[in-house]
Amino acid sequence: MSSAESLERLEVALTPQQRFEEYLQSRGQRQTKPRKFLVETIFAQHAHFDADELIEKLPRKGNSDYVSPATVYRSLREFVDAGLLNSFQLDGRTVYELDYGYPEHDHLYCTRCRKLIEFRSESLMDIRDNVAAEHGFRVTGHRLIVHGICRDCAGSRRTKRKQDLV
Repeated sequence: MSSAESLERLEVALTPQQRFEEYLQSRGQRQTKPRKFLVETIFAQHAHFDADELIEKLPRKGNSDYVSPATVYRSLREFVDAGLLNSFQLDGRTVYELDYGYPEHDHLYCTRCRKLIEFRSESLMDIRDNVAAEHGFRVTGHRLIVHGICRDCAGSRRTKRKQDLV
């Protein structure tokens, strides 16, 4: 999956590692070396990914810092529960993105190249809040993914089709 366009990070009181340790302590669990390594790896860059893409980037069995696929899947669920990551379904896959330390935002999704483009829109937030207020609804969050064709894919297709060259 293509990496996300950069959103400005928000100032937060705890590091992602500290936030996760606080989450684990509240549940009577302890931090493990594989979980710690996964938090560091995931928060090292701002990108959308699925579990298989993450596993592909991790050290192989027999190397130091190896994390089993089962631990990756279990930890990703914990990271979502802890508020570190958001997850959503896209093309039948669960896609993850950084949540902790990033502003609420939405996505444009290219159905050809699978690029996700992040954007923020105050006017969209105003519409959301106005509609919610009209219905006596308290907003706790939302997810908007607009599907279509990105500029790069739309431009490259135009020059390759014979009927477009006539």
